[in-house]
Amino acid sequence: MENGHSKIQTLSAAGVLVSLGIIYGDIGTSPLYVFKAIIGQRDISEDLIYGGLSCVFWTLTLITTLKYVYLALNADNKGEGGIFALYALVRRYKAGWVIIPAIIGCCTLIADGFITPAISVSSAVEGLRILNDEIPTTLIVIIILLIIFLFQQFGTSVVGKTFGPIMLIWFSFIGLVGLLQLIENPEVIKALNPYYAYNLLVNYPGGFWLLGMVFLCTTGAEALYSDLGHCGKANIRVGWGFVKIALLLNYFGQAAWLTTQVDSRLGNIIPFYAIIPEPFLIFGIIIATMAAIIASQALISGTFTLVNEAMKLKLWPATRLRYPSEIKGQIYVPSINWILLIGCITVVLVFKESSAMEGAYGLAIIINMLMTTTLLVYYFSTAKKSTLRSSALAVLFVTLEGMFLISNLEKFVHGGWFTFLIASLFFIMMYVLVRARKLRDRHTEFVDVKHYVELMQDVQNDQTIPKEATNLVYLAVADSKRYIDSNIIYSLFKKRPKRADVYWFLHVDTVDSPFTSKYSIDTIIPRKCFFVRMKLGFKTPHRINLLFNKIVHEMAECGEVDLVSPYPALHKHSMTADFKFIILNSWASSDSEISNFDRIIIQGYRLIKQFSLSTAELYGLEAANVETEKAPISVGPQAKAKIKREKEDLEREKEERYAALGKK
Repeated sequence: MENGHSKIQTLSAAGVLVSLGIIYGDIGTSPLYVFKAIIGQRDISEDLIYGGLSCVFWTLTLITTLKYVYLALNADNKGEGGIFALYALVRRYKAGWVIIPAIIGCCTLIADGFITPAISVSSAVEGLRILNDEIPTTLIVIIILLIIFLFQQFGTSVVGKTFGPIMLIWFSFIGLVGLLQLIENPEVIKALNPYYAYNLLVNYPGGFWLLGMVFLCTTGAEALYSDLGHCGKANIRVGWGFVKIALLLNYFGQAAWLTTQVDSRLGNIIPFYAIIPEPFLIFGIIIATMAAIIASQALISGTFTLVNEAMKLKLWPATRLRYPSEIKGQIYVPSINWILLIGCITVVLVFKESSAMEGAYGLAIIINMLMTTTLLVYYFSTAKKSTLRSSALAVLFVTLEGMFLISNLEKFVHGGWFTFLIASLFFIMMYVLVRARKLRDRHTEFVDVKHYVELMQDVQNDQTIPKEATNLVYLAVADSKRYIDSNIIYSLFKKRPKRADVYWFLHVDTVDSPFTSKYSIDTIIPRKCFFVRMKLGFKTPHRINLLFNKIVHEMAECGEVDLVSPYPALHKHSMTADFKFIILNSWASSDSEISNFDRIIIQGYRLIKQFSLSTAELYGLEAANVETEKAPISVGPQAKAKIKREKEDLEREKEERYAALGKK
């Protein structure tokens, strides 16, 4: 598994081809709508054409190439990239605030998943109107989206092999048709001069606000960093060299064609399709639709991976996962799949045209990019100890992306509110989880295990206490053998004494290295009590039941434990001993005095838990013998309670006592 992973990380023709299929779908389909959005229904002028083209060139150069392809790819976490890999890198510096950019970045990326498939597929399919204006493109788009999302549950291993070659054909095609136009009017090459971008933003009426449309050319840049682990740094960089040339040839070709349309308006004409020679138009529409489907597929898979990572880092509610194929890292999240499907169809039905969707597209992504910039600046200033680089990075990209953010704010009323609302709802949910866990961790008490060793042995030997199980396993918050959760002691001895032949305390630690899978064992009482600590990466499947079973069998082989059942009838047939898992759910004690804000957080957390997977399902313990208990914790100072015994009652009791003594 790791070998396959490392092979694709090294530079190879196959690796570059895979990167074309996985990474460049979103940014690769942007020529379908970028110039159409920049020109809109304005009078076509040279200032608009050259200024727009210059802005596109410098956006792809500064944000996509410099920030993502060069700087971000150098901020990898053991070969893995993306907002959570970056968060895992910087959280070790104990800066609590880094969680906020990480969850904002996650929420905005998921919100983007509601609109990217809709706008990509709509832009491609709308080319059919050139052939027949009556074609119901909205219905066709919805059918394509239904097929894409229904297909997710079967995995993409078979179709995935064709993604790279299709995208190779796509980029070669768009580069070639752009080059043909550019040869006819090479004068547009002067747009490489950044003066034209400056002129558009400063002198063209309302030119600054056109940045919101220009920004659409780099909306897929985050995927270059997020999918680093799938393709490897070298393959992504070589692939981007080819992709950037193809994209620029197409943009320059569209600009060359637009110079022949000066003083007119676009109307319903799509510049991308206008530059395709008529005999190849049908092929252009088909390959554009296929590229849009691949872009949608890549974004959906990326969203599944993101949610899985957030869940492992305990930033997302426990959600059911499936692994539909043998491909490393391929995950299917049913709930997210159907939510995205409903969201995408809603976008298509509400906005209908891709030109209307352009107004909603980009606002969430620019916020995500600013969050990545924030974490990158912090990474370079701490891990790399490069103050100069981090300062330059901050000034350049906060200024650039700040301008894009301000220009995108205009989109809020034109549909940007939709993705903003979705991102806000996800942010509230994730913030409630983070805050509730902080409350729990702050008030979870730990006790010294050595004070309870003798008590454990006495309970194990006390035949009057009903036997709970041969092996009793507690999932522990504590991460060392010295101290254990006070809740476990409460459950073992106070709530209802639980006798077992062997006690196990199991702690699962999600570590910053993506694919780590290790464990350690501390013996508290030889053959009678053990503390097991699993260290699992945030990209590793957390199948706790299987992993724990493997650990126990390895211990049995070493003679540390006896796995044969102690019951004579079963022992005779060498049956394996029974195991029982106890899961303790912390419950805020009603005796705590807490602020109204914390009370709302706790209520929100309980609501989220109702719709989440149980811990048993999350850790794959459904097949095991599992019992869930509620354990009270104080999340604030204990509430003061005053009560007095009534004097008359006290006097009457005294008299009754004296009378009873007199009788004696």
